[in-house]
Amino acid sequence: MFYPYYGFGGIVFLLPAIALALYAQFHVKSVFNKYLKVPNESGKTGEQTAREILDANGLRQIPVYETQAGDHYHPKKQALYLSSSVYRGRSVTSMGVAAHEAGHAIQHARQYVPIVVRNAIVPVVNFASSASMWLILAGLFIRGAGFLFDLGIIFFSAAVLFQIITLPVELNASHRAVEQLYAVMAVNAEEERGVRKVLRAAAMTYVAAAAVAAAQLLRLVFLRRRR
Repeated sequence: MFYPYYGFGGIVFLLPAIALALYAQFHVKSVFNKYLKVPNESGKTGEQTAREILDANGLRQIPVYETQAGDHYHPKKQALYLSSSVYRGRSVTSMGVAAHEAGHAIQHARQYVPIVVRNAIVPVVNFASSASMWLILAGLFIRGAGFLFDLGIIFFSAAVLFQIITLPVELNASHRAVEQLYAVMAVNAEEERGVRKVLRAAAMTYVAAAAVAAAQLLRLVFLRRRR
């Protein structure tokens, strides 16, 4: 989250993180598009890849749907959703992304601790993240209400914690993806290199998001100390 109306104090904390985020977005788009044009040797679609991995791990009850809402695994619905380019695609990117999302389903089924913690704190983080903005604004503009600014910082810290917990979840899902692709014999050595590049590029966006959140938190602390 970036609130420009907080003034320019502490902007030095944000600039490197924002630069990293912009680079990560450019890089992931470039890598994804590159390997979307590279067909996988097996000719399997993303849906078929995800289905094979899920079935191989005893998760036949988890459906795989095509969606326009982006690639993700929904833990409450216990369903996997793939964008059209991944669901129908027969590329290295489609295979890698599908395997990564299937990795999240495996994490959930195996009760991987970081994803259990992340899923548990989602409602709290959503509330705290939204409330933090209003608390900080109140602390800025209401005389004698500095304690609200402090409370806003504490609430915003929950969003930072969420981003940090997300990192091992995403990295582990990518690790599982490569393992599972080999387990179902879906990739050769050359395709594995492509899949790893796709997943590393995607992971960078999560690192960047955590860096931006942490930098914003540092900026808020800096502004509070100045007041």
